Amino acid sequence: MAKISQSDHEFAKNAATEAGKLLLKIRKDAQNSSMAPAEIGSIGDAQSHELLVKLISGTYADDAILSEEGTDNPIRLEVDRVWIIDPLDGTREYCIDGRSDWAVHVALASDHSPAVGAVCLPSLGKTFSTLQPEAPPAPNEQIRVICSRTRPCPVAEFISKQLGGELLFMGSAGAKAMAVVAGDADIYAHTGGQYEWDNCAPVAVASAAGVHTSRLDGTPLRYNQSDTYVPDLLVCRKELADAVLTLLN
Repeated sequence: MAKISQSDHEFAKNAATEAGKLLLKIRKDAQNSSMAPAEIGSIGDAQSHELLVKLISGTYADDAILSEEGTDNPIRLEVDRVWIIDPLDGTREYCIDGRSDWAVHVALASDHSPAVGAVCLPSLGKTFSTLQPEAPPAPNEQIRVICSRTRPCPVAEFISKQLGGELLFMGSAGAKAMAVVAGDADIYAHTGGQYEWDNCAPVAVASAAGVHTSRLDGTPLRYNQSDTYVPDLLVCRKELADAVLTLLN
């Protein structure tokens, strides 16, 4: 594994925060325009991508970048340090005035592991990161399971029913995972597929905070793969991991 330094963690947090500020400005400026929501999302995606690529390339010229908004360069498979970014996670929510469940993801994968990560929730003025991770607070009595706001999620519904939990509905994958880190939820289970940029930064941050992260069968999540598709994901409080994995397997 390549050497990871304190400055890498600081950079990820600062970069995600700066991209978040840019996205807030774009959305605010759009309120006084006639732009359609989809156009606002496209502009946000593109400009956040451009900013993050500029920041990463200017600081880490030898590192590779994998971005949802960029063309995949296979050279990343030949290097050990790869920045995996989602310039705007939850574009649908970003385009709806007043919604806060969208995010910016900045992660650094090394040796196929999420070594560094930052998830900025701009509307909440909060950036979670691996720089100074904090464990979730004590749990509530009732288990809270996160469901997608717009897509059916049978696995979350199944877990909630089996554990006598409460379903919470939310947009961005980053916002969902950070809800577990912040103690606002207990379990985030996803099926139906994501891509590496959807969960690399959230997994890095959650893992650093002492939260369980894995595939739904309990196997580790691996990044900087030739195929960037990630079929499923589990982010949950560590004390619930065994119960959830037993239910699913």
